[in-house]
Parts: sequence; C-alpha cells; structure tokens
Amino acid sequence: MVALVFFGLAARAQEQELGPPQLASNPHADRAIAGELREVSAGRIQQTIEKLVSFNNRSTLSARDEESIKAGKGIGAAREWIKAEFERYAKECSGCLEVKTDTFTEQPIERIPKPTEITNVYAVLRGADPKQAERIVLVTGHYDTRNSDNGNVTDPAPGANDDASGTAVSLECARVLSRASSRLKFPATIIFLTVAGEEQGLNGSKHFAKMAKEQGWKIEAVLNNDIVGGNLGAEQDAGVVRVFSEGLPAAATEAEIRRIRTLGGESDSTSRELARYIADVGRSYDAGVKPLLIFRLDRFLRGGDHYSFNQQGFAAVRFTEFREDFNRQHQNVRTENGIEYGDLPKFVNFEYVAHVARLNAATLASLASAPAPPASVKMVTKDLDNNTTLTWQASIGSSAYEIVWRSTSAPDWEYVQPVTTGARATLKVSKDNVIFGVRTVDSAGHRSLLVVPEPER
Repeated sequence: MVALVFFGLAARAQEQELGPPQLASNPHADRAIAGELREVSAGRIQQTIEKLVSFNNRSTLSARDEESIKAGKGIGAAREWIKAEFERYAKECSGCLEVKTDTFTEQPIERIPKPTEITNVYAVLRGADPKQAERIVLVTGHYDTRNSDNGNVTDPAPGANDDASGTAVSLECARVLSRASSRLKFPATIIFLTVAGEEQGLNGSKHFAKMAKEQGWKIEAVLNNDIVGGNLGAEQDAGVVRVFSEGLPAAATEAEIRRIRTLGGESDSTSRELARYIADVGRSYDAGVKPLLIFRLDRFLRGGDHYSFNQQGFAAVRFTEFREDFNRQHQNVRTENGIEYGDLPKFVNFEYVAHVARLNAATLASLASAPAPPASVKMVTKDLDNNTTLTWQASIGSSAYEIVWRSTSAPDWEYVQPVTTGARATLKVSKDNVIFGVRTVDSAGHRSLLVVPEPER
C-alpha cells in the first residue's frame, strides 16, 4: 500500500511537462547486443579452463624460463598462451584488438620470498568514437594459482575454478565482443585483462590499477571475475552469481566520508551504482544467471583484484559463484578420509561459467555503447520545499536523460522519470525522502552509469 501511495504521488510529478514516471525494473535490451550474447560458448570456456589447468602449477612463483615455457609448464607458459589467444582474436577481427603486457618486478614481501617478475596480459578494443574512446570499461580475472603451500611451485595447482574460470570469462568476452565490434561499433573502449600475483597479495592488479591512475585512464567500470566456476556441489545455486561492491569508497578522504555520512550516501558509491547497473542488465538480458547484489566489499577474510581498483578510486565489483566449496580452493590434489580435494575441471560447471560470461559481456557492451554519464549533477537545496530540482551538464552522444530515485531504505532504484529536453528538471518528489540519480540515454536507448547529485544552495 505504501509503495502504491508513493507511486501515486510520483506519478503527478510534472505530468504536463515530463509525463508520468516509469518503473525502474522495466527491461530495455538492445536486440543487437542480445544477439551477440548467443555467441558465448560453454565449449570454448571448457577448452580454456582445461588448457590453463594443463600448465600444472600457475603459481606466480613458478617457472617462467624458456625451457619450461616450451614444455608447457608454469606461469610463464600460461602467460604466453593467454597472449597468443588474444593475438588470435585480434587476427580474427582484422586487428581490432591491441595486445599488451604489463611487466614489473615485485620485491620480496610476505608471500614473495625473492624478486619476482609478474606480467599482466591484456587486450584493448579501442572505442569507435574518437570523442568517447578515452572512456574505458574493463573485465578481469587472475590466471595465477596456488595449492596448500604458497611456496610449492612444482606440485599440481590446477586452479580450474580459482581462477581459470575468471580468466576464461575475460578471454571469452574478448573473443565475442571483438568479433561483434565491426557491427556494434562501441563508442567507448573495452579492456580485457588477465592478471597474476593475486594469490600473493593482489600484486598484479595493484600495479595495473596504479599505472592506470598515474596515466589518467578514465576507467568507468571494472568487472572482476574470481571463482565463477559454479562448483557442482549439491547446495550450489546455479541460477545466481554474487556481485560484491564497496559502500564507503576505499579512496575516500576523511572529509569525504564525513560528507557521505551527512548526506546518507553510504550505499551510493560509484561501485555500488555499478552493481545496480549490473542488476539492471540482468533484468534486461537473458544471460542464464541473475546477479545477486551483496552490499559488502568481499567475503569475510578474503580479498580480490577489484579492491586494487577501488583503492585507486575506480568503480569496481567482484563476481563470485553463490556457494564456494573450500575443499577445492588452495588445496593439494588428494583424497583423505574419502574426501576429494583439489581445484579440478571436473568440479566446474562450464555452462554456468558461460552464463556469467554472458552477463559480463552484456554489461560491457551496454556500458561501452552508452554515452558518458552526466557531469556536474546538482540538487538545488536553497529553498525549503517538497519539490526537487536537479541540474546537470549535457553529455556527448546523449539524446535524453533519466532521473531515477528510490526510497532511502530500498536497495535498488524504483522509479524513472524521462527528460527529453534540457538539462534541468523539477519533480514533485521530496528530496528529503528519497535518493536521486541522473543518467544519460542515447538515441538507441543505451543508458550510462548514473550519477548521484551533489546538494547545491
């Protein structure tokens, strides 16, 4: 009843000028993107995971010499194979991908006993619009592994789920979206990344995120896939994938945190808005799996590469299967007391990984197709009234805007008010009762990430 009353009030918001608001839960898929999602292949994902497992031990500390690479053993061989896969995709799309490596030497720290070379491998699909190509969306997974002993670099450390599955998502997104790029012509840039050093302390992602920050990269979204194999345990829910997002931003200063708390914005970080965007994509596209938003940075006592990007001020989230099997993670391959341990391919649900890849690909394609988010979004607060006036600056590629809002206790956006002209609107909805956001929309209906307004007197 309360929701109906609220909607009734909202529906009277500037009816003559703006028309009635809509439900935020209404789907809005792009048929062209939906068609490309069908190209994601569980069979190819299985081949990728099994190939990565074949390198025996992909510990960051494992072999990377030429002899081991030729023998197909160790992280060096895995690195070269991933690079070759990206290069193969680049050839298949007539050079649309630029394949790169980010190599550095990590000095001795707790889990790295001696200076160790670490290499991140990635492919860049440049945006087709020169005015928007600086905008970047990124998908990543880590290709290193470990077994029960971090220092054991010779015994099997298959890492089929942790994290060949996430690496397979990044590679499959690269294959499918690069092939589709000639048709979809994404205005913004997409980066397909695989990192090493995760098991030793997020070393690869820390270096990459810091490099991106120092070089001024305009990364709007980072999708980190880690343990998305949908292990075949009896209590697994193969219909959902968890999406973790930070609340208070890791990069926020004390002054910024005080301001966020004053405004009640603890659940509106850019990462949290990215998570809500993924939920919207999950409603609009049939990926085969639905995102389950977890309003928490990560699992207890655990961490992931998205946090490295959060620390540099980028919006980043983590995808992880619903229920993890800890007999598979960081375990020597063995059988004890009738219990089988080890992260082997036979425990991975390859169809589930394909579903997660489709959700990632739909999110990347939607973000890369959309205009830039609106800038300088403000909420006028100089008057004591029960209306809300919002202003913003026009965005390149936009044809319209949408104002969204939700009650302060609601986890996701509830209502949408289309604004087809201008960069200012007044709604008969009290700013004191809801959280507002503004996003851009292009002529094809692609929606940007939204921006929560700043109060302005």
